[in-house]
Amino acid sequence: MSLSYAVAVDHLNARGLELAPPPQSSPDAPPRPRPKFDLDHMRVLAAALGDPQRSFPSVLIAGTNGKGSTCATLASILAAAGYRTALYTSPHLARINERIQISSAVDPTEYASADVPASAGPGEMHTIPDEDFARLYFQVDHAGRELVEAGKLPQEPSYFETVTALAFCYFAESKVDIAVLEVGLGGRLDATNIVDPLLSIITDIALDHMDFLGTTIAEITREKAGILRPNGTLITLPQHPEANQAIGEVAATLNLRAISAADLTPPTPQHVFAGSGGEGGASLPANRYTLSVDHQPLRVDSPLPGQHQQRNIALAIAAALELRNGSGDKSNGSGNKHSYNISNAAIEAGIRNTRWPGRLELIAGTPEILLDVAHNPAGAWTLRAAIAQLPEERPRTLIFSCLRDKSLTEMARILLPLFDSSSDGSPSRPQDHVIFAPIDSPRASSVEDLMAAAHALGIPAHAAPHVAAALAQARQVTPPDGLIIATGSVYLIGELRELALQT
Repeated sequence: MSLSYAVAVDHLNARGLELAPPPQSSPDAPPRPRPKFDLDHMRVLAAALGDPQRSFPSVLIAGTNGKGSTCATLASILAAAGYRTALYTSPHLARINERIQISSAVDPTEYASADVPASAGPGEMHTIPDEDFARLYFQVDHAGRELVEAGKLPQEPSYFETVTALAFCYFAESKVDIAVLEVGLGGRLDATNIVDPLLSIITDIALDHMDFLGTTIAEITREKAGILRPNGTLITLPQHPEANQAIGEVAATLNLRAISAADLTPPTPQHVFAGSGGEGGASLPANRYTLSVDHQPLRVDSPLPGQHQQRNIALAIAAALELRNGSGDKSNGSGNKHSYNISNAAIEAGIRNTRWPGRLELIAGTPEILLDVAHNPAGAWTLRAAIAQLPEERPRTLIFSCLRDKSLTEMARILLPLFDSSSDGSPSRPQDHVIFAPIDSPRASSVEDLMAAAHALGIPAHAAPHVAAALAQARQVTPPDGLIIATGSVYLIGELRELALQT
């Protein structure tokens, strides 16, 4: 790691995270107001950098859960079709570079057969190199400071504004064919929303970030629908009635075209299982099924397990179909106005090659470790549904932590009873354990609050001094044929995943 990169990351981290509670001048001082988001600030910064976001077409994706998986799947499809594809997501698991990726060159004829195995190589997404990150960081930082000195910005760009601007500069200078962009928070005022997207995608919406976005599904949906454009194109799926109504109300004022991806979900439940296999190995529902697209079979074989991923895959396929040009010539202007040449074989290959770690990800070992970034009640319910597919008799240990602006009480009620080793547990699970671990974030729930949540439910739990100790303790108390399940926060999964892969 170069010195300039380390300095850049330290300098970036010193800006603080937008969602972290503002520091108090003293314990008795009244709470400081949270920062207000203003998209005009991002526009001013982008203009000073030459408006890099205007150099490439983009797809913008908002939602509460599933937007990262949808982004990763769609980007993989576009890369498999031979396009130099950019991917911007947040937050990261281990390194900030993960947020900014570009695909390597690929010959789409490589995927003429569905039998081609997924492998690292052409079409693989690559994170921004450290040297480019540092160079562009200081470029964005310099522009921000000059704007403040000139009175064009009230304060220096935030952490997320800075990283977003850096990503746009990298994509522009790399001359990408298309960028798939994940909204960071909400949509209407998010820094990514300065682009003019070819498509806007809205994934599943649930209650989250209520301090910023509103306290009801309808209010949150209206914020996320801020990524829609007049006369634009929306791709979504039927979901919560309040969300459906709010999306419909916003769409009606914009004269846009709405596309439902419902026909691209499998018509019947699937019973194919994936995992490490073997006697007693973890098995999770795999997404392997066949759809009919343009009267041709399209075989879905995704490495992302869980029935919930079928909705994200459907959204990605719908986006690919909307972008593609059936004539096969990107330059002839026929088909839709975007004219991307995306064959069914490229869609199949892209789905097959999708990489999105930390989402029901199984780490081999003795015992095995299942990682999932479920960080809100909706995500917890999804994880609970996946756990219900596992052998009931298999001992399991939960490693859990979450941020204090999440609904700890509700998440505890959803997940902790599945690991209840008390005599009152139903069904009885005497070999199970719950271990709480502190995470490195100013927004982290305290271990005391985590323990109190377990105590309120009458479920035995232990507290570890740090994540490494939690993993060591889980490995010690879980039988070799058991399963460790870690969840509750991206911060927890990011740190624990690195440890699990190293040891």
